[in-house]
Amino acid sequence: MDADFDWKMYFPVLLNALMSVVGFAVTLRLLPMSYELFLKAGLSGRDMSKRTPPGGKPVQVPESLGVIAGAMFLIIMFLFIPVPFWTSWWAAENYEDFPHHRFVEFIAALLSICCMIFLGFADDVLNLRWRHKLQLPTIATLPLLMVYMVNIGSTTVVVPKPLDQFLGPIFNLGVLYYVYMGMLAVFCTNAINILAGINGIEAGQSLIIGISIIVFNLIQLTGNYPETNLFSLYFIIPYCAVCAAILYHNWYPSALFVGDTFCYFSGMTFAVVGILGHSSKTMLLFFIPQVINFLYSIPQLFHFVPCPRHRLPRYNPKTDKLEMSYTKFKTKDLNILGRLAIGVFGAFRLIDIKQGVGENKEYTECNNFTLINFVLRVIGPTREPRLTTYMLIIQILGSLVAFAIRYQLARVFYDVVE
Repeated sequence: MDADFDWKMYFPVLLNALMSVVGFAVTLRLLPMSYELFLKAGLSGRDMSKRTPPGGKPVQVPESLGVIAGAMFLIIMFLFIPVPFWTSWWAAENYEDFPHHRFVEFIAALLSICCMIFLGFADDVLNLRWRHKLQLPTIATLPLLMVYMVNIGSTTVVVPKPLDQFLGPIFNLGVLYYVYMGMLAVFCTNAINILAGINGIEAGQSLIIGISIIVFNLIQLTGNYPETNLFSLYFIIPYCAVCAAILYHNWYPSALFVGDTFCYFSGMTFAVVGILGHSSKTMLLFFIPQVINFLYSIPQLFHFVPCPRHRLPRYNPKTDKLEMSYTKFKTKDLNILGRLAIGVFGAFRLIDIKQGVGENKEYTECNNFTLINFVLRVIGPTREPRLTTYMLIIQILGSLVAFAIRYQLARVFYDVVE
């Protein structure tokens, strides 16, 4: 590999990083300037994990500021569009020589992310129902899936060693592969959204996932398909820049709330780099804490156990600490799946259960099924910034496990790990 080729390959990444640094600085400055605008528009909420001043009104925090980060990301990417293609355009002698397939992938990825930011902001303003939160990411992913079908079209997967004797080394999933990619976008979007409720948790977990993806792609640049890793870097570096800026203002005590817009924006960005970067399975590994939280939350997400609108930890103003939050229900009202969930989780001491509650002893209380509440069950009541730090440490440990699986454990099941 000669020096000229190296320069052509790495120059767009370096310029992208430089533009991202500028975007970080602008976003850091722009967010506080937007507070008053959002408050006047009624986009605000109360931080329920803070003391209310004696005799005073709860402080209103501007909400949905994730749209500012998303807009800055789009500005960076729109300005960056010509950079990866200028050498190809300059060297192309005719129309067919230009890499139209890569250009279309780039534009389609931006279209999906742009649609998701718009739909996320509509959710923040209109307060859509949960079923809409499942439908919107699916719709926004359609441009991405269409481009994948036209340009790439591969729906095969490598079969691990124990199964290759029955299915062969390569197995074609067909239309199920597109279903999987659509579900991936839905999961990435909502997995971040349900692991929330304390200052800095949404932006913090997203930034760690983004940095993990950057490290993975930098490692893979020396592999057989550097173009796909460069594609991922073009998107994930600016994302991490604006995410870091919003995390700075969202850290305890938070001056802003990111809103569903940020969760939609983050989830679709991760889906884009996973699908078009040909690393969807590896990208999903970086969501290990989110997968655990989803599995732990299933009894409430599917309403086997009553699920309140807010499952964030309960704030104790006397101690200024967060404690487990609880859901309360009549024991006899639980269906068979609810009883089974309570019994299994209780047997393994995964939840705190209080039975025979109330005057007639007919109610049951148990903590809400979230990873945050489980951590509080393990460590006990703690202050909010410390709890956020613990959750982000878990996220970092999850990324370390993901790298170990990707580069060590995978060799046990696959002959070649690219």
